[in-house]
Amino acid sequence: MKNLLKKKFFVLAIGLLFFAPACTDLDEELFSDVTDANFFQTDEEFIAALGQAYSSMTQIGNHSTLWSINEISSDEVVITTKGGDWFDGGVLIQLHDHTFTPANGFFNNAWTFVYGGINTCNRLIAQFGELGTPEAQAFIAELRGIRALWYYWALDAWGNVPLVIAFTDEVIGNASSLDAGRQAVFSFIESELNEIVPLLDPTIGGSAYGRFNQAAGYALQAKLYLNAEVWTGTARWADAIAAVDNITGYSLNASYRANFQVENSGSSENIFVVPYDKVFAGGFNWPAMTMHYVSQDVFGFTFQPWNGYSTVEEFYNSYTDPATNPGPQGPVWTGLADFDAANPTVPNGTGTQDARLSNFIVGPQINPDGSVAEDPAFEDTDPDGADLNFTPQINEIFPNGWRQGGARIGKYEFEQGATENLSNDFVIFRYADMLLTKAEAQFRNGDAAGALALVNEIRTRAGVDPFTTLTEENLLAERGREMFVEMTRRQDLIRFGRWGDAWWEKPASSEQYEVFPIPQPQIDAGANLTQNPGY
Repeated sequence: MKNLLKKKFFVLAIGLLFFAPACTDLDEELFSDVTDANFFQTDEEFIAALGQAYSSMTQIGNHSTLWSINEISSDEVVITTKGGDWFDGGVLIQLHDHTFTPANGFFNNAWTFVYGGINTCNRLIAQFGELGTPEAQAFIAELRGIRALWYYWALDAWGNVPLVIAFTDEVIGNASSLDAGRQAVFSFIESELNEIVPLLDPTIGGSAYGRFNQAAGYALQAKLYLNAEVWTGTARWADAIAAVDNITGYSLNASYRANFQVENSGSSENIFVVPYDKVFAGGFNWPAMTMHYVSQDVFGFTFQPWNGYSTVEEFYNSYTDPATNPGPQGPVWTGLADFDAANPTVPNGTGTQDARLSNFIVGPQINPDGSVAEDPAFEDTDPDGADLNFTPQINEIFPNGWRQGGARIGKYEFEQGATENLSNDFVIFRYADMLLTKAEAQFRNGDAAGALALVNEIRTRAGVDPFTTLTEENLLAERGREMFVEMTRRQDLIRFGRWGDAWWEKPASSEQYEVFPIPQPQIDAGANLTQNPGY
């Protein structure tokens, strides 16, 4: 059963949800008359108001926003055009092959998502600031941490972004607060975290679950410093190591799979999550986004999936070992019944194969009655005919991608009879990522032996042989396998100098695509924004 405090927190948050208009005008009513005499009198009122900052994050599990632009543009995930399905004006192909433009609507969706979150934090900081109580100051520190996370995402995606940090017309109208420059945004995030992390709640779990606690602050610092050389030109490896070392009380979960199960609030590994609930806090739509139409029967879904997202074959094959797993098919997971309840880490039939292969749904799909699922609308070009069989192979990205082509995203458990909204909590920061962050920083800072030991902790948990040596190539590959679809791959490829490489159906691309374009609607809104170079 979900933690009751967490449930209470997010039910209150949804009940009082206020999602700010997400343009850089921030043209929004200022609640300047909020005082301790007329609001925020009880713990419930404090928590409900604070919860609005977290409610803004629930769009992260949706199609066409921040997660999508990061994943579709990487070498992990692709959405092929399947005849009349999923062309969508070519925006998905643009993302995959790095020909995207400011007019691509996904970027505006992501921008409004991020700046909606920033606006909400700015408003709440102003409201709590009117109170001047010790309780209010503690909440302000937490809100500043959440806002730093939003700006971290904006810095990563667009680089030179508006830096708006006060909920007043004077600051909003001040052009000097816009186009802050990547270094200025980085410095702002760093300064905010240095000030507020010591003030954040060090509690793990309980009432702190799903909230930006002290460990989340250190995790954000670690990720900021890991990417400092890309974003500022100055490496900060020692600072990244120190930030990870400050995280205590978390450990690798014995089961990789358990971090992403329907009930994952008990994970010893998940540092910061977006709590979802299929009834009270919906929006985590991955079953709809990745599964085939006929998967509705296989999983007993209450909706028909969209048959969109699948895994790039080369990335899927990075998990396999030809010596123990010959052939392109790989291990087969046909649904929830294929997992051994006593050992949920490893799907039946995979032996000691990489436990993280549970990230994927491949092979013949079996209905609950044991029959093979059939696709009555199959096309002759699909290699397996009417039987529903997800093949890791994909024939082409356009115009007639196989409707059964591509391993499907199985990272998060899909419960039998699930609605379109998952109840699994979406992981933002995880301890395994922190270990790999420290390992990379150590490796780049000259401690290859220390880095190797940490990477092998991850490999041991996955059930695969340890590395004997560590190279840039196998370090990047290990990050990819462990962190599949956790919105880190694009960032990793850029940091390792591989973002411009050619991969399946993508030619080599130029450096301009290391940042996304400022969305054209934001430029057109007259917010005094400057477009990123090359767009």
